[in-house]
Amino acid sequence: MAVRWEPVKSGAARRDSRRGAPAVRYHRRMPVRPIVTLGDPRLRLPGRPITRFDRSLGELLDDMVETMDAAPGVGLAAQQIGLDLQLCVIRVDDRLFEVANPRIVHLSGEEGAWEGCLSVPGYRAWRLRAEHAVMTGQDRHGRAVTVNGHGYLARAIQHEFDHLQGELYIDALPEGAEIITEEELDRRHREEEGEGDREA
Repeated sequence: MAVRWEPVKSGAARRDSRRGAPAVRYHRRMPVRPIVTLGDPRLRLPGRPITRFDRSLGELLDDMVETMDAAPGVGLAAQQIGLDLQLCVIRVDDRLFEVANPRIVHLSGEEGAWEGCLSVPGYRAWRLRAEHAVMTGQDRHGRAVTVNGHGYLARAIQHEFDHLQGELYIDALPEGAEIITEEELDRRHREEEGEGDREA
């Protein structure tokens, strides 16, 4: 999923007690992988089950998280980096979920929102989704994991699960649904805010 965001500071950096300078930690930066976009047939490949929970899977998940955060987005599926695997990552409200071999075991309610996708950059469409979704699967170590979410997290769960089946959010739009640019959506929001100010 695509999202507008502001970076969140994790807190004050630790400081060297002698000099008052922030402590520096060196770590390997994970590579940012190219994101596959609409028209690439790899987006339409259903994912194969993950069967090996080893170091290479952990490195792939690290790459996916780095790619998602750099985009920036709130979710990324393996198909979006050209891999036909049942694997996705989601980050909502600073909570990171890594899920292999997911299944959606519960959907309820209904909620509409302007939805976007890193693989369909620059566009949004109004999409109805379940307001509550529960996904089960496995983490990077093969242990059982459950992602239970309402609202925005529920939408991200459903969006990424669709990717793993080779589907895009635009596939299920009703006939005649409006797909608009992000610039147009911003313009409409500004107009709505202006009308609200005048009414107040």
